Amino acid sequence: MALNLKKIGLITATALVSINLWTGAPLFAVWVGSKVQGNLNNLSMTALFSVILVLAVMVFALGFLLTWLNAKYDEVSGRPPAARHTSPWLRSMRDEPEEDVRRKYGISPPERVVVICVVVAVLAFEVWFFFFAGSSLPNG
Repeated sequence: MALNLKKIGLITATALVSINLWTGAPLFAVWVGSKVQGNLNNLSMTALFSVILVLAVMVFALGFLLTWLNAKYDEVSGRPPAARHTSPWLRSMRDEPEEDVRRKYGISPPERVVVICVVVAVLAFEVWFFFFAGSSLPNG
């Protein structure tokens, strides 16, 4: 029972981090940029660079956290290290046994959660863009 609660907790944390990668990090970066900007009327380069820097740091940190959560889930669930992913461009053409292990274990639930969050984010953006955003072109 405790093992299942740990797995559910790790999957829930993965979902929260995945959602914050798309929503929380950009909002936080814009908020920091607004505090750097202050009450000035024109956009300053300091505010712009602070948004870019904060966003880069947040995305890197959340990506690192997703990697750590996935490794922790693999550790808790007993998934062997051989089942972890190796990027295709880093793999040898003679790497058939690793492919058999990956076929046996499939993708992990945290990886599924990240994929689902990405698909939902892209679909939500498309719905907003095509149906609710309106045109930025002048009417005349």
